[in-house]
Amino acid sequence: MSDAAICPACIGLPEGQLAKAASNGTTQIILSLPGIHCVACINAVERALRNMEGVANARVNLSMKRVTVGTSLPIAPEELIETLEMAGYEARVLDTSLLGGQADAYGRGLMTRIAVSGFAMMNVMLLSVAVWSGAIGATQNLFHLISASIALPAILYAAQPFFQNAWRALSVRKLNMDVPISLAILLAAGMSLFETLVGGHHAYFDAAISLTFFLLIGRYLDYRSRKAAASAAAQLSALEVPRVMRLTNGVRQMVDFADLAIGDLIQVLPGGRIPVDGTITEGTSQIDRALLTGESRPALAKVGTEVTAGEVNMTGPLTIRAATVGADTTLRKMVTMVDQAEAVRNRYTAIADRAAAVYAPVVHILAFASFLGWLVASGDIRLSLNIAVAVLIITCPCALGLAVPAVSTTAAGRLFRAGLLVKDGTALERLAEVDTVVFDKTGTLTMPAAARDALDAETQSVALALTQKATHPISQAIAASLDGIAPAKLSDQQEHAGKGLSALHNGQKVQLGSGAWLGAGKGTYIKIGDRAAQKITLRSELREGALALVQGWQAAGLDIHLVSGDDADETAKIAKALQITSWQADTNPADKIAYINALSSKGAKVLMVGDGLNDTGALAAAYASVSPATAADASRAASDIVLLNDSLTPLIELPLVARAARARIKENFAISTLYNIVAVPIALAGFATPLIAAIAMSTSSITVLLNALRLKGKL
Repeated sequence: MSDAAICPACIGLPEGQLAKAASNGTTQIILSLPGIHCVACINAVERALRNMEGVANARVNLSMKRVTVGTSLPIAPEELIETLEMAGYEARVLDTSLLGGQADAYGRGLMTRIAVSGFAMMNVMLLSVAVWSGAIGATQNLFHLISASIALPAILYAAQPFFQNAWRALSVRKLNMDVPISLAILLAAGMSLFETLVGGHHAYFDAAISLTFFLLIGRYLDYRSRKAAASAAAQLSALEVPRVMRLTNGVRQMVDFADLAIGDLIQVLPGGRIPVDGTITEGTSQIDRALLTGESRPALAKVGTEVTAGEVNMTGPLTIRAATVGADTTLRKMVTMVDQAEAVRNRYTAIADRAAAVYAPVVHILAFASFLGWLVASGDIRLSLNIAVAVLIITCPCALGLAVPAVSTTAAGRLFRAGLLVKDGTALERLAEVDTVVFDKTGTLTMPAAARDALDAETQSVALALTQKATHPISQAIAASLDGIAPAKLSDQQEHAGKGLSALHNGQKVQLGSGAWLGAGKGTYIKIGDRAAQKITLRSELREGALALVQGWQAAGLDIHLVSGDDADETAKIAKALQITSWQADTNPADKIAYINALSSKGAKVLMVGDGLNDTGALAAAYASVSPATAADASRAASDIVLLNDSLTPLIELPLVARAARARIKENFAISTLYNIVAVPIALAGFATPLIAAIAMSTSSITVLLNALRLKGKL
């Protein structure tokens, strides 16, 4: 048998439906894989599919528990599912509409099982105290019967996640951690029932139900940490416009995005996202290109300007002739790029997974050896079975199962109180190994700001009143710079597409917008009545805590880099202010991914810190990633850590906490190992009853939890 696991902790997620997409002549079929969990699963699934005739490629996304299969020949989804089931993996057609509901149902199911097993454990323990206190004869047997009536139904219900996973593994002749767990629970309960029915003294229902309770807690903690991870590719896909306004012979018609063809004329109204790559044939506007360049300042768009899918039309209606549609748009290519980057990162094998691959077969061999040894030595099947059960319980991976979730949960709690949200269960393990950091500039290390000093008090008041409710990035920067100023009273406020804002103030017209509109020079100006227009200087300023963060991480031994979509002058200025010697300007999303990959190919473990949609691919490609809460949805989805504060200061202790967490995890494994070294020989020698084994197992679990709590103190 192989010890490669059909993994225990992963269950429950998506139900599914078939999804197909055609691009460049290759058909894609997406299947849900609710049972995959680790790198062994990924490799086995991809290998099984690639061996099929007609399968061009197969790529597993572990966080989404699905596989995307590219086929060059017609293949029915049922054939793929049958192949995966032969390899030991459950596969279903994908129904994305059920993703959330299935995930929540599984989490609620685990919580219910924890509640049931916890309630049963407390009641059985109360009865056990009476037995331990000296109840004998008919009283003892009655308490055992009552314990059985409480514990057995509770175990049959609460331990189902372990039983189901163990059965799936055994049915394809494989082992996983749930096999010894299920054996320990079933044998302890079975032996106890037998002892009760024959009037014996050794019933261990308390051991069986407490074992189930502790294991379910570890399973739930692990599930919660994994559930937080969402796919950035899915978030990016959500940006696609499902319905598009197409112009045919001057007539407007709403059509599905999939019905567009190259050469179609498409109209995009202000505030709308551009659905295709193409060229503007009519209209003038400003567009937000942050998706591709990260530049927060809007760009002028007019007839002849080339635009790309995902950009936002801000001020005026535009007519665009489509140059690419469907899977060939820039946005769809970015989705593919991010999906591939996520798949690479998902190949990381957590410490617990590596330990589990070794642990499961060792436990079985020990238990079986103890049974055979004692059977040969004593000839007593009952005694041999009791000792084998004690070995299984005493070697039960409770402490192993809690070692990582307990530390991760404690560290995540500490970071959350500091303003950092840990999204991925393996993030801290990877962060502890990081030796290089790549920062994005705009929105991460710097924020757009407007200088207020050159404006008089009345002008500041009018500027704030004009901009405080506007959504334009420049308006928001101006309003933010005027914090603490009382806004003027305005009336008849209007927004002029592609130009700016106007209103009436004390009977005179006030305007804020482009210099060309106000008869001034380049840039942004404000004009009150007949007075000369005043220029509002816009600049990028360092985000609070940026310098302290860079210096703190450099002191922690991290190599700091800066990549930005801005020009060389602006990037060099910020790099100099932050004493960063390695930087690159004028980068697009693909450049940033290439920068990360180049560092990774030299052996660096890269942490990416970015906020824009253009950073999403780099965030997914990096070994670990951080984004602020103000980042785009897709960027946050691609990140392991989300910064909840405006200040960057909380990030300073992030690598220190991650390294401490890794140290605690290793200590927990050492504790588990030491416990087994001491306890297993005692059990093998026949000196430990299943009850003593359960107490020893619980003690090791509590020790692991207490060690994890050390993370709350000084590092």
